[in-house]
Amino acid sequence: MTTPGWDAAYASDTPAPWDIGRPQPTFVRLADAGLLSGRVLDAGCGTGEHALLAAAHGADAAGVDISPRAIGRAREKAAERGLPARFEVADVLDLRRLGMTFDTVIDSGVFHVFDDQERIRYVTSLASALPSGGTCYLMCFSDRQPGDFGPRRVRRDELTTAFADGWTVTDITADTFEINPGLAPTTTVQAWLATIRRDDSRSG
Repeated sequence: MTTPGWDAAYASDTPAPWDIGRPQPTFVRLADAGLLSGRVLDAGCGTGEHALLAAAHGADAAGVDISPRAIGRAREKAAERGLPARFEVADVLDLRRLGMTFDTVIDSGVFHVFDDQERIRYVTSLASALPSGGTCYLMCFSDRQPGDFGPRRVRRDELTTAFADGWTVTDITADTFEINPGLAPTTTVQAWLATIRRDDSRSG
């Protein structure tokens, strides 16, 4: 989707289904377990809840999103909460332009918006921001979700295939996204949570 397309999702007083005004419970659990620490990037951060969550737990947190409106709101939240998270307008398909690397990357609902070719670009982009030994926590729409509303469903094997070269998928577990009531047929949807370690020694 183009920048105007994403910006439109944040243009009205009615929030987008995924913008629930708080972090997803899954990432709260990760933060409470001390897993969102060091230099943390929230890729496709929207209005910033996960980067702000990491910052509140002491991380050096940053968030990027292609929507200027979303980034503007994220910066407002950071100022309102007195949190030092940094937010920039940037394309997650070209993270190399940031000129920065991180210990941990958060992906909450980004991977599943891409088609097959964009997935390849996205994984390459993530690799430019995550050195060997870093970890990506990726949460995406699952093929376990019935019906056809919402984004493309993702199978477990699609995750392992996408991250086969230069990565190690250490875990994929069934989870759920919370979404805004009234904006979809349900308030939770089935998801996968993948823990993926950057491992240059595996690239060929």
